[in-house]
Amino acid sequence: MDFNITLLPGDGVGPEIIDSAVAVLAAIEQKFGHNFHMHRMNIGGSAIDSTGVPLPKDTLEDCKAADAVLLGAVGGPKWDGLAAHLKPEKGLLSLRSGLGLFANLRPAVLHSELLSASPLNQSLAKKGVDIMIVRELTGGIYFGERGYRDGALGQEAYDTEVYSINEIERIAKIAFEIASTRGKHVTSVDKANVLETSRLWRATVNRVAKSYPSVKIEHMLVDNCAMQLVKDPSQFDVILTTNMFGDIISDEAAAITGSIGMLPSSSLGANNKGLYEPIHGSAPDIAGRDEVNPIATILASAMMLSTSLKLFDEAMAIENAVHRVLAKGFRTKDIACGKKSVGCARMTEEIALAILNM
Repeated sequence: MDFNITLLPGDGVGPEIIDSAVAVLAAIEQKFGHNFHMHRMNIGGSAIDSTGVPLPKDTLEDCKAADAVLLGAVGGPKWDGLAAHLKPEKGLLSLRSGLGLFANLRPAVLHSELLSASPLNQSLAKKGVDIMIVRELTGGIYFGERGYRDGALGQEAYDTEVYSINEIERIAKIAFEIASTRGKHVTSVDKANVLETSRLWRATVNRVAKSYPSVKIEHMLVDNCAMQLVKDPSQFDVILTTNMFGDIISDEAAAITGSIGMLPSSSLGANNKGLYEPIHGSAPDIAGRDEVNPIATILASAMMLSTSLKLFDEAMAIENAVHRVLAKGFRTKDIACGKKSVGCARMTEEIALAILNM
């Protein structure tokens, strides 16, 4: 089968990890007989350097025409001094909005081979971590009105969080649908004791929950959730939350799995077209040094195959290959726990070979 995939290497380690994903997808092509037509486009800092804007029009149009989009990472200190609307991260926000991607799915899984890499007490780690975080992606404080004004104490800055019932309903339905296929438990995370938007969030989620009687709904304040994630993460199945809370909670969940370099994410819209990426940033301090862990991006490509391209066996082949390589003892620096490690290129090569040798 033929598929069109837009590649967005971006900044920092982005080009390296996209190269890793391409190598693994080439192994899938060879193993299963597909043709992935992959073309690279600019976004973020690299786009600013070449075009003056973080999301060129031709990049957005190419992404709209593709079957799926695979992103490396954007941002870096080089562009910190730019105005907010010209920063690399604005390109990513505009891409999500332009593609109508409102649901961000971030699985946090502690691989059995990496128990020692987790900062959790080993008795907790052995209980397992398998959480799907469902984050609303195009509303909330990241997209609300913002600016500067004169206040009672002088100049002040403000950001505004706004959520509509429709935005909450559509993301809640996705969370309940996912929970229906997993542990049948949704934990909705908010700050309803303080925020009006959270009160609307909680009331709306409760209404949606009535359509899913087999799924348990639990509400948890965000500060308590942050604590419970490190006390006993095994209590969670699906976490449903807002844009900002999800941004923070998902990084905490990543840390307890051993490394942020292990976890992929997908951003989906109404038509199931997706943007797939690692949850980590551009890591400019290690860019070009063959140190970055490519597994998050490789697993993001597996999510892409299963979710947008409906290639379920192929996605499973990638996931199984990652497990096999980890079981053989291969580790990048971030998960080596002081032991001998391999670089990005070697880890990629081993995973690709594991696919071909299945």
